[in-house]
Amino acid sequence: MLTQIQGQRANGQASREPANHGGGVPGIPRTNGNGQKLLMRVRPRGFCAGVVRAVDIVELALEAFGSPVYVHHEIVHNRYVVEQLRRRGAIFVETIREVPEGAVLVFSAHGVPPRVREEAQERRLKVIDATCPLVTKVHLEALRFAREERTLILIGHRDHQEIVGTSGEAPDRTVVVGTVEEADQLEVADPTRLAYLTQTTLSMYDTQEIVARLRQRFPTIAGPASDDICYATQNRQEAVEALAREVELILVVGSANSSNSNRLVEVAQRAGVRSRLIEDANDIQAEWLGDTRSVGLTAGASAPEILVEQVSQKLASLGYTDQRDLDLINEDVRFTLPPELAAHREASARV
Repeated sequence: MLTQIQGQRANGQASREPANHGGGVPGIPRTNGNGQKLLMRVRPRGFCAGVVRAVDIVELALEAFGSPVYVHHEIVHNRYVVEQLRRRGAIFVETIREVPEGAVLVFSAHGVPPRVREEAQERRLKVIDATCPLVTKVHLEALRFAREERTLILIGHRDHQEIVGTSGEAPDRTVVVGTVEEADQLEVADPTRLAYLTQTTLSMYDTQEIVARLRQRFPTIAGPASDDICYATQNRQEAVEALAREVELILVVGSANSSNSNRLVEVAQRAGVRSRLIEDANDIQAEWLGDTRSVGLTAGASAPEILVEQVSQKLASLGYTDQRDLDLINEDVRFTLPPELAAHREASARV
């Protein structure tokens, strides 16, 4: 199942020492006694619960219904994951018109606007919803604010699939804001009837600045009952902050269209550490490293562990043979599968 995409831990030649830092992160020597350069791999990293659920849904749908299974947009924003699923029979489409009538269609983890659901119903598609439950939470909040006849300020990247989906819940009442400058320029008909929500994969820092400016300009603005930025995004950003105190360069494994992966690069740079986004080990360029003695490694929430292992092996070949894991935050979040696929998994387990 999921391990087919995640991959097993590679058998590299580099040493692996777990980092046990208790309540803090003390200074770590950038070379050991043998002059080995340091690679510090931070956890949490990689797949979050929403991504695990989404990938499992496509794999189980292929088992239950056979190939092809159609997926609206990339199931998650990672090229490796998408290609692995494509090889197994998943077909990725951008419009419902590309899906034959009556076929099986999976909605991606990013969610879809209501009009897409309506089009799928019109084509009599068998829909399986892989929307992350934390994204669904934001959709429900958007509906609530729309019912209260508020103008909804949606903080995020307007072309991202998650924002497209959420804004579709109340398109006539939604304004997308992506920067503090845009918040400054915002004009609304009734400043007393406002609410804000955020994309789940944003930088905590940028979001806080935008929300602070909105509250400054519109003191009565309503917000979500709890933070919309998902637990995995926050955890990975906090882990990168800690990692930035220990290394000279941070590599983030993730695809260019992955919002949360790009935010990890920004968090590292905000902390004053050089950082680069890499798709996989092939993207590493020796000239980036130069005389760098310590490198940090993490992965966005849609990047599988097998890519982290391949990067670790590549760095070992470049002299970073003292490889350690820095475990900071334990994640034990699990999301349930749609009923029809949960039943299929249970039936398969009994065979």
